[in-house]
Amino acid sequence: MKKTTRILLLLIAALSLPAFAQNAAVVNGKPIPASHVNAIVSEVVQQGQQDTPELRAGIKENLIMREILVQEAEKKKMGAIPAVKTQMEVTRRNILVRALMSDFVSKNPVSDADVKKTYDQLKAQAGNTEYQVSHILVASEDEAKTIIEQLKSGGKFKEIAKEKSTDTPTAARGGDLGWSAPNVYVDPFAQALVKLKKGEFSQEPVQTNFGYHIIMVEDTRELTFPTLEEARPGITQRIQEQKWEAYTQTLRAKAKVK
Repeated sequence: MKKTTRILLLLIAALSLPAFAQNAAVVNGKPIPASHVNAIVSEVVQQGQQDTPELRAGIKENLIMREILVQEAEKKKMGAIPAVKTQMEVTRRNILVRALMSDFVSKNPVSDADVKKTYDQLKAQAGNTEYQVSHILVASEDEAKTIIEQLKSGGKFKEIAKEKSTDTPTAARGGDLGWSAPNVYVDPFAQALVKLKKGEFSQEPVQTNFGYHIIMVEDTRELTFPTLEEARPGITQRIQEQKWEAYTQTLRAKAKVK
């Protein structure tokens, strides 16, 4: 009987091991699944940390402390507080949206052909020349024309930009926008830019949604466009965002909103 009882106890213990193995800890009878530890480990490893026993022990201890605090909050019925309920619902919705986005991205991968097509389009749009540009932005066409006349009469572009440009960040730098390909700017600006040579400024105000610009080309140089492999991550993300935006707009169009 003793031998049989011992065997039964060993079997029961063996059968119970997988259940215990699924939990990182049990706090006041409430299990903390090992999957919770693994999920956090996976996240921090993606951020550059190494998966070590010390890391896992620290995460486990944090989860234990969190469970203790959650149990205390539940004992005090914190979840019934209206503001807390609202925050919990907002968090739940955010998690669901992120899960939907992740599922959509995994089921709608960006193909190599899509990346190559977009790369070729961007390269063609960028052209072969990069421009060092400055500008003065004002609210009215008449003010822009007055500034152009001042420049024609020998006025200093940088000084006028600092004094009169409404684009505050660039005004402090004398209107300097740095080096860029034309395609980074809105169309009216880009179209006027490529017609100018080094040292020239626009003879007519250039209107965009931001206001009226006087554009100055400080310098030009040959554009070094990134290789396909260098550009791939950014292009892939761009296409994914476009796909997701199209998907969300389709859902919006179908929704009955009153």
